[in-house]
Amino acid sequence: MSMSDLEQVMAQDHQALDAFVKGDPEPKERLYSKGDDATLANPLGPAARGWNQVAQAMERAASQLREGEAVAFERISQFATADLAYIVEIERTRAKIGGSDDMAPVSLRVTTVFRREDDGWKVVHRHADPITTPRPIESLLQS
Repeated sequence: MSMSDLEQVMAQDHQALDAFVKGDPEPKERLYSKGDDATLANPLGPAARGWNQVAQAMERAASQLREGEAVAFERISQFATADLAYIVEIERTRAKIGGSDDMAPVSLRVTTVFRREDDGWKVVHRHADPITTPRPIESLLQS
């Protein structure tokens, strides 16, 4: 398996986001590691660990989105070895969120870690949060 295989999986991950914001988590799920060490930290809940928790978290998030589209991916950084790789990006999407009938823009700061497994490159970790602009230190305080 070559590095171009990794680039192909990264492109598939971007395409899967387009389906995800339409409410379909299945393309993202196909790209994810089924290992007990797979993790997902999305902006809607605590970190999930292990394939079952990760799948439940993805399905819960996708169920709150519809009619969306992936708009842009701004690559901030990337690095790869023969068996492990990561990308840091800003993902920009639009979707109808929750019960709203209005399209809303969503920008997320995302780190995705890929690992080479027996059946190819898989996502082993994803962290996404809405912090895409500077914030004051007080934003860390919990009310």
